[in-house]
Amino acid sequence: MIDLLVAGAGPAGAATAIRAALAGLSVVVVEPRKGPIDKACGEGIAHSAVEYLQRLGVRLEGRPFAGIRYLDSSHCVDARFRAGPGLGVRRTVLQAALLDRLAALEVPVIASRVDAISQNASSVTAAGLTARYLAAADGLHSPTRRQLGLGMERSGEVRRGLRRHFSTAPWTELVEVYWSPLGEAYVTPVADDLVGVAVLTSARGSFDSHLEAFPALKRRLEGALPASEVMGAGPLRQRVRSRVAGRVMLVGDAAGYVDALTGEGIAVALRTSAELVRCVVEDRPAAYDAAWRRVSREARFLTASLLWARNRSLLTPRIVPAAAVLPGLYGAIVNRLA
Repeated sequence: MIDLLVAGAGPAGAATAIRAALAGLSVVVVEPRKGPIDKACGEGIAHSAVEYLQRLGVRLEGRPFAGIRYLDSSHCVDARFRAGPGLGVRRTVLQAALLDRLAALEVPVIASRVDAISQNASSVTAAGLTARYLAAADGLHSPTRRQLGLGMERSGEVRRGLRRHFSTAPWTELVEVYWSPLGEAYVTPVADDLVGVAVLTSARGSFDSHLEAFPALKRRLEGALPASEVMGAGPLRQRVRSRVAGRVMLVGDAAGYVDALTGEGIAVALRTSAELVRCVVEDRPAAYDAAWRRVSREARFLTASLLWARNRSLLTPRIVPAAAVLPGLYGAIVNRLA
C-alpha cells in the first residue's frame, strides 16, 4: 500500500506529489490526459511561487516580470515587486518542468482516471490502487469533489476566462491588467517574442468580440499574429463545503476557487499542497481543512474584496482611479500577493 495517491498531474497535483516524495512518502500520480497539459490561465507566477518551485527542484524557463500595471481608458498605475520578479511561463512549459521533476524523483505517473472511490478507516482505493490517502487535484470541476458531495451550489455572477497567445515582443516588463465595463484583460509576457492575453468576464461572446472592449490593448496587438488557439475556463467561482472527506483531501482548484482576478491560483495551490503533505506525514487528515483555510485566507479575502467591488456598478469605474490616487496602498496590496 502506497502512502499517497494523487489524482491529477496539473501544477497542484504534481507539486503535491513532488513535495510528498521529498518528504519520504511513497506516491503515485494518476492522470488520464497526456502531458504537457495546457489550460486557459494568465500564466504569471508570483515571486513567492517561483521560489517555492525552485525549492522543490523544479527549473522553469520564462520571462520575468517586475510588477503589475492597472489601466483603464484614462488612468495607468504601476506597482513594482519589492521581493523580486515574478515569472511569465507558458502553462505547457510549467507542466513539462513539473513532469520532468516527477520523473527525476521516480514518481510513477499512470495514464488512468480516478472513477469510483472507496475508503475505510485505514486506506482509500481508486483507479485500482490502494493508498493511505488520496489527494484530489482534478481541477476546477473536480469529479472527486462531486462524487464525495463536497461542492456547494454557485451563487452570484458567473465569470469565465478566455486566453490566447500572440507573437510579439513584450512592450513592458510588467503584467498589464486592462479594465473595462466588460471585465479585465491580462497581458503576461511569457517569452521574448510572445505574450499571453487572458480576458475575464461574465459576458457571453468570442475572444475577438471581447477584445473590442479594450481598444488600447487592441491597438497594441495590431499586426501581431495569434500564436495559439483560444482556450476557455469557467465558471470560475467554485464553493466547497469541506476539503476533507475521510482519507481524501482536495487541493488546487478542486479545493475551491474565488476568481482569477488577482492571479493567485498557483501560489495558493503550492502553499496548500505543502499543508496537505504535512497532514499526511502527521497522519492527521482532519487538520487539513483548517490549515487550507489559514494559509489561503489572505489571498481569498483580497480576491473576494476586489471581486465584490468589481461587481458593484458604482465602484467598478473607480477601481483604477483609486489605485492611481493611492499608489502606495495599491503597491502594498500587490506586494502582499506577490
